[in-house]
Amino acid sequence: MTVRTRIAPSPTGDPHVGTAYVALFNMAFAHSQGGQFLLRIEDTDQARSTPESEQAILDALHWLGLEWDEGPDNGGPHGPYRQSERSEIYRQHADQLLDSGHAFRCFCTNERLDELRKTQMEEKLPVGYDGHCLHLEQDEIANRLANNESHVMRMNVPRQGQCVFNDMLRGEISIDWSQIDLQVLLKADGMPTYHLANVVDDHLMQISHVIRGEEWINSAPKHILLYQYFGWETPIFCHLPLLRNTDKSKLSKRKNPTSILFYQRMGYLPEAMINYLGRMGWSMPDEREKFTLAEMLDVFDIQRVSLGGPVFDVEKLSWLNGTWIREELSDEQLADRLQQWALNRDTLMAFLPFAKQRMETLSDLAPLGNYLISGMLTINADDLRSAGMDDEQLIKVLQFALWKLEAVQSWKRDTIFNALKEVADAMEIKLKPFLAPLFIAIAGSSASISVMDSMNLLGADMSRARLRHAIELLGGIGKKKLKNLEKDYQQLS
Repeated sequence: MTVRTRIAPSPTGDPHVGTAYVALFNMAFAHSQGGQFLLRIEDTDQARSTPESEQAILDALHWLGLEWDEGPDNGGPHGPYRQSERSEIYRQHADQLLDSGHAFRCFCTNERLDELRKTQMEEKLPVGYDGHCLHLEQDEIANRLANNESHVMRMNVPRQGQCVFNDMLRGEISIDWSQIDLQVLLKADGMPTYHLANVVDDHLMQISHVIRGEEWINSAPKHILLYQYFGWETPIFCHLPLLRNTDKSKLSKRKNPTSILFYQRMGYLPEAMINYLGRMGWSMPDEREKFTLAEMLDVFDIQRVSLGGPVFDVEKLSWLNGTWIREELSDEQLADRLQQWALNRDTLMAFLPFAKQRMETLSDLAPLGNYLISGMLTINADDLRSAGMDDEQLIKVLQFALWKLEAVQSWKRDTIFNALKEVADAMEIKLKPFLAPLFIAIAGSSASISVMDSMNLLGADMSRARLRHAIELLGGIGKKKLKNLEKDYQQLS
């Protein structure tokens, strides 16, 4: 058997360090077995998926030195490698499940499902679909179809017994079938859910080992059942431990920057970044902390993965990055890296049209543009207060702006402007005073170029990180306050 692994990110946001972590271990395992590693784009969420996000994922993984044998950018015999281009394949397999009685049409409205969920929560019952449409008569189904009633397709799941399967790292795992929802396989728009597309693609692409995060353990019974329904051999499962914050909570952007692009923009070396990710739950046989990707691949053994949640500590990453700079880069090489990182022609050409209007001497460029080649700015709470708002209002403006910008999919000056203006209008604050604290959070001064232009130049990941940093400088947001702010924010839209 040829070992084949894959990584299948969704292009719905910034490329996540967790994606790189899982990709690294998939690539390393395939390499250790003389196999192949694939990249597949899971873009069935058409509302949130963007070409820009897909390209960012590809660029970020390439930057880290993670290369795949087959994928959307280099092709292969099992394409296409974007799920949006495989819809007919999923339709055919969904029909096969329907014909065999392993799936059924569900006509339940969103209103009914919301009410069902509400009732189950009030009565402290397990939340899930109740099988309302499971036994509809064929005549009723035909009539509803003739009337073009919106519906989804759900899988039939046993309600008795257990699903028992083996995990490469965890051994035997048992999950009661009663805990498994009657999963939607095809959405009302005809697009598959992750669960159907994932199984069909893994089979057709001959994936032998599914190596993914432990958050997918509870979904494994659904996938195993689908393999059985189709009469296919089930791949070997391996569920990696989740990356965690220093407080042991699941890694999240609220407590740690999670975008690979953020770390690239901050000036971390790709060698150090991949070195650090390689230490997430795994260690070299000689236990040394610093190693190259090639050195890791040469000795990789997946059984050395520890199930204790690996802690993603930015301070430790920074120490390791500094070690790489001092020990591996000559002065000449460091100069080259600095030039490639920020002092390159593309960066200058993007900024110069704005700076030129404010320059009287060439030396004016440095104070005008230093924030563009900085990481987190050395500002303080008083700097933010100079915008003329009290702390409560500052936090509210910054957080509402952040939430709005987190939903922006196409990061361009106009979309940034429209998003911020929408929030300002909803908060009934004139645009200029609304933007004042954002100027300081983003550029360290209100005397910079347009904050929208600055954000566009900095990129989404760094812009959002600086807004989060500004909120922390003001004392941050506790759980109770966060809930209240979320309510207020929802009322705006």
